[in-house]
Amino acid sequence: MIRYALRCERGHTFDSWFQSSAAYDSQHNRGLVACPICESTTVNKAIMAPRIARKGKSKSAPVPAAAPADDAAPTSLVMAPQERELVAKLRELRDHVLKNADNVGNKFPDEARKMHYGDIDHRAIYGEATTEEARALIDEGIEVAPLPVLPGDRN
Repeated sequence: MIRYALRCERGHTFDSWFQSSAAYDSQHNRGLVACPICESTTVNKAIMAPRIARKGKSKSAPVPAAAPADDAAPTSLVMAPQERELVAKLRELRDHVLKNADNVGNKFPDEARKMHYGDIDHRAIYGEATTEEARALIDEGIEVAPLPVLPGDRN
């Protein structure tokens, strides 16, 4: 296993483990390596400091391979039981939406507006919208909420 410090086009840094450098290259070339913060697939290896083992016993903590940017979200997560329960409930909610609503893809903003203004019947939908499109819907009084991206979803 090999751990790489990665950086997306927006400057977010994060770490990820791969079976080998060839596995990283394969996943990167297929667009499967994505930033856990902004979901960008324009990701490159960041500069990493090597970990050098010392002889003898050392009580100092190991130095991380790369320090995250101040605005970056944590990339590894140790969860308390309450947090694991919350993630499980969010996953259950998201799975319920995916099972019981229609995926309208990138037509989400248009479909939501049509329902809101009575042009089509109301039904449960989900799909894709840019941040700007979602803000515009909210400004129009249309209730929307993002589906959560949970730990492990992008691995």
